[in-house]
Amino acid sequence: MNSKYKKENANDVVHHLEYNAERSHLIIPEYGRHLQKLIEQAVAIEDVEERNKAAKYIIQVMGSLNPHLRDVLDFQHKLWDQLFIMSDFRLDVESPYPIPSREVLQLKPDVLKYPQNFPKYRYYGNNIKYMIDVANKWEDGDMKNALVKVIANHMKKSYLSWNKDTVKDDVIYEHLYELSDGKLNMLESTETLLNTTDLLRTNKRISNKIAPAGQPKIQSNKNLKTGKSKPFQKNNNNQK
Repeated sequence: MNSKYKKENANDVVHHLEYNAERSHLIIPEYGRHLQKLIEQAVAIEDVEERNKAAKYIIQVMGSLNPHLRDVLDFQHKLWDQLFIMSDFRLDVESPYPIPSREVLQLKPDVLKYPQNFPKYRYYGNNIKYMIDVANKWEDGDMKNALVKVIANHMKKSYLSWNKDTVKDDVIYEHLYELSDGKLNMLESTETLLNTTDLLRTNKRISNKIAPAGQPKIQSNKNLKTGKSKPFQKNNNNQK
């Protein structure tokens, strides 16, 4: 009797089961175990022509997972790169694209330098500090004085956005003097900044614009018209 059709014992079948913990690691899991086995079989083929045919067949199988991108040139390049990666760079076939190397893929990118600023007054933000540095470079004159006043008003607005309370102009002037390293001095200035009430009203208007649309507006009872209902009036036209 042919061994292919030989009846196997149930206990032997259980002992021959494969568990994922005992299997080899999947390099690109989204392609599955069967494609990984196909690549392993292609690596083991000794004939060069048969190995190239097997590689092209595997590329077709990989492209069938995304049929709308199968004929795109860049996508074809990606499939060939993934084929060599899943073979652990052991597949020796002719590729229409440059064969990637292990060293290039394992290169780590350079660490991006992210500015770490820890200002003393964080509620002003980094933009205020940038504006102050720009104002320090300007020559004295009306333009610089106008810019400094705009910065001071914006600082007051930012202060009220986070503290939700009133603030004196002298406090803003002191912070401006400190953040500018003593170059922008408005401590003895007689000019007054914008009113706190106006700034709070502006901040409230901005926060309402940022709120998500579609929320129902709650109408207060004060807006409802209160009054006695009108008594029933008879229609005199119906009377004869």
